Parts: sequence; structure tokens; C-alpha cells
Amino acid sequence: MKICVFGAASSHIDEKYIIAVEELGEKLAKRGHSLVFGCGASGLMGAAARGVKRGGGYIKGVIPEFFKEDAIEAIYEECDEMVYTKTMAERKTIMEDSAEAFIIVPGGVGTFEEMFEVITLKQLNRFNKPIAFFDIAGYYDILEEFLNHACNEKFITSRCKELYKFFTDADEVLNYLENYNPEELTIKKTKLGD
Repeated sequence: MKICVFGAASSHIDEKYIIAVEELGEKLAKRGHSLVFGCGASGLMGAAARGVKRGGGYIKGVIPEFFKEDAIEAIYEECDEMVYTKTMAERKTIMEDSAEAFIIVPGGVGTFEEMFEVITLKQLNRFNKPIAFFDIAGYYDILEEFLNHACNEKFITSRCKELYKFFTDADEVLNYLENYNPEELTIKKTKLGD
């Protein structure tokens, strides 16, 4: 399975996140999956890639050309396949189209933007791929609480909460993706709650 991992590029985060995501990447590869990611060498992007490489997995990196030109962040150069794009939007589209599943690890605004886009695309029935949060050290507890609050206040339907799952264990994340049995989605079900 081609699994896209969205996560932090920051190298200033606590080591506990780096270790957990490296272990996730290694397990992902050892279970026969490949990685699609944003091609960063630092933060949790780099951790995922290092773990997959250590596990002997295939890595596809997707990054805008201007990241290299403007030296925005270090690029993970050991990808098996590298795709350069003109824009951030094109980068996201290639990652979304290449992936058969998504794992969201801790991250900042870029990760949030990618995460909300794939949930929205699934809600709008543009695809029916599994989306899993790897909630390391309670990082996403507040987000899960907020999404539940938005549901309780009727800003999203209760069916929308079925589009993604939160996990605190890497093996549980991968078990969910591997055993995902999608029900037939319709916009009426996910957006309107019918």
C-alpha cells in the first residue's frame, strides 16, 4: 500500500515525536508498504523517511522546486523517486493521488492544511481512502475534542467523524489502514448526515 504521511518539518520539536515516527516508518516498510511524503529531511517528515529507509521500503518524495531554489528546508535526498512541482497545491494533489491511505502525525499549519483537505475530499466523496491520526503523546487530543465540539454544535455531521480515526499506537494505525473496509460514502451521508 502507498501510504502518505503528513507531518512537521520543524527540527525544533521534542525527540519523543521523532523517535515515534521513525519507528512508525520502519514498521510501515517492514509490513510491505511504501511512503509518499513531502520530501523534507528534518522534523517528522525526515523521521518517517529515515524509518522507511531503515525498514527497506520504497520512498516517493514530492516537493516544490522553490524549496530547493530558496533553500527553505533540507530535502531528503535518498528517495527512490522524487517529483518536483511548481506549486504547493500541485505537490498536495500528487501526494493525494499517489496515496492509497493517509497517516497524520503531529505537525503545524502545513500539516493541518493537508489534513483538513483530505478529510474534506473524503467528505465530498472524491475518494474513500483511510485517514488515521497517529496521536503521539496526546498531541491531537485537543483537535479530537474540537472536532467533537464542532459536531455537537452541528457545524459538521456526526457521520463526518467516521471519515478518520485517532490512534496512539503505530501498530494500531497500520492495522486500521490494512484492514480498512470502506462503506459506500455519499455526500448526503457525510455532509448532510442522511
